[in-house]
Amino acid sequence: MRLKQRSPISYRLAITGALLGGIAPSFAQNSPKLDKLEKENQELRMRLDSLEQVAKKEGLLGSTGASMPVKALSSTTLSGFVSASYFYDTSNPPGGTSPGYLWNRKSDSFALNKVKLTLASPPVERSGDKYDVAYRTSLIFGQDAAIVNSSSSTVGFENLREAYIEMNVPIGTGLNVRAGELISLLNYESGDGGAANDNYSQGYQWFYTGNGPAAGAQVGYTFTDWLDVKVRLQNGMYAGPVDNNNSKTIVVALGIKPCEPVWMSIVGFTGRENNSISVFQGISLLGGAKFAENWSVGTELDYFTFKISGHTSPVWSTGAWLSYAFTPKVGLAVRGEFLSDRDGVNASGDPLGFPLNSGQDLTSVALTLNYKPLPQIKIQPEIRYDHTSLDKGYGKQYDRFLIGVGVSYLF
Repeated sequence: MRLKQRSPISYRLAITGALLGGIAPSFAQNSPKLDKLEKENQELRMRLDSLEQVAKKEGLLGSTGASMPVKALSSTTLSGFVSASYFYDTSNPPGGTSPGYLWNRKSDSFALNKVKLTLASPPVERSGDKYDVAYRTSLIFGQDAAIVNSSSSTVGFENLREAYIEMNVPIGTGLNVRAGELISLLNYESGDGGAANDNYSQGYQWFYTGNGPAAGAQVGYTFTDWLDVKVRLQNGMYAGPVDNNNSKTIVVALGIKPCEPVWMSIVGFTGRENNSISVFQGISLLGGAKFAENWSVGTELDYFTFKISGHTSPVWSTGAWLSYAFTPKVGLAVRGEFLSDRDGVNASGDPLGFPLNSGQDLTSVALTLNYKPLPQIKIQPEIRYDHTSLDKGYGKQYDRFLIGVGVSYLF
């Protein structure tokens, strides 16, 4: 949606012009009065020209006559979505809160998951000839905000999802530079949940072998239509908007598109986090393809190592996505994933509610129907099965089903 507005000066010029243009014909047969009117018109035009020059000098009008603030607003887009849902957890979790589950953590409860608002200018144009600048800001409110936003516990960042300045530097084919609060390069799934993904619930990989937004700077360069690279320096893998130590994390992503329907990204990273994690590093492979306009497949493979008190602990995961569109309005999606946290350094005492433990394996399969009766509406009934090797990891059980439906309105 574009925001457009005319300045008060523009309206004065338009109205005055209309009045002057409409009066003259009525005096066409009266030469003396017409001469007098033309003289008055000339005087008025001179006054309006003087007023316009003053407005330009004061910065109220650009060189083309358009108001500078209004011109900036006219190129800004407002977009977003609203997501709500109801889910039931068959494990009857203690207190009604489902551990290890991002959305709808309250079982047998209606939830307003997210309200997202994004303000953005047109993205920069990649060019080796000229500079270009842009910006993007996204806010998320609702039940999921504490997990997907930068840091709900940091004052000033409670509802901030991302915010960055983008610039094209005319070097080679165009060097892309971003600085601010940036979305992770690691995740196959979007943190926007069902509004952007074919499954409504979020997979384990998004949280445990991914990372949230972080403050930093990134440079990207496209070598060819099938090869690009991004290099990012940020406060930390899990630090968020404000650093918690003197070290930084570096992330490098190599993007490859061997052919039009196929893409992949190889991501490597290393850094230090806080006093308990001295060093961490890892590698991820993300990939996807679309075939015959109906089939879509995707995969994510992650391997992390955490060095804590001289001991190295691995965490790894694998996931696969498969979607089929029966019609433009109806589709079916399935996600399967496995995550191994051998020593309990990741899925243990975490914000999603797993108790402190010495390690566990997690398995999950989600089946989701996608129904779009209108382009703006997305309805997603879903059934999900979860299994943990942790004794009584889901309250008093090893297994659970989560059954429900999510609805998103996109604008």
